[in-house]
Amino acid sequence: MEFFCYHRDRPGSLELRNELLEEHWSYMDRYAAEMIARGPTLDGDGDAPTGSVHIVDLPDPAAARTFAFGEPGYQAGVYRDVMLRRWRNLLGRTMWEFPGGDTDGNRYLVLGLGAGQAVDLEVPHEQHELIAYGPLLSDDGATWLGTAALVRAPDPDTARAVLTPDRYADIEVHRWQFGGRS
Repeated sequence: MEFFCYHRDRPGSLELRNELLEEHWSYMDRYAAEMIARGPTLDGDGDAPTGSVHIVDLPDPAAARTFAFGEPGYQAGVYRDVMLRRWRNLLGRTMWEFPGGDTDGNRYLVLGLGAGQAVDLEVPHEQHELIAYGPLLSDDGATWLGTAALVRAPDPDTARAVLTPDRYADIEVHRWQFGGRS
């Protein structure tokens, strides 16, 4: 089962986040085989982290909760909240298999928070800029809750356009970069 996990930073927690970076990476190293994508979201200038995205393949919702809430930054109070949802990998690959590589161009996390009838359940036709893409689902996988995508795009508006406009309660766009050890 695939899960999307987004830890959002608590204001003023950058120093603590930086202190825990090695512990965070060591924790994530234990999940290297299960990792589909990972990396920080960044402020508008791309200078400071604002959150941490992980997409992982784990046995069940209980294992996903252990992953999300056992993370050292979460345990120490770095994050203000955690979004944890089942996710379906419609591209069938990891971020490391993205043909565009890990450094060229601007990268974004696009989160469409569901409202009403499911939408964007198929991979968009223009998929060559998609790093990861799939629906956000309830724990049992039966209810659509939105869509999450990692995308390379020239700007936030172009990234946002990967989702169907006016079909979501909200669409968030965050600067994002490939994560993990250098």
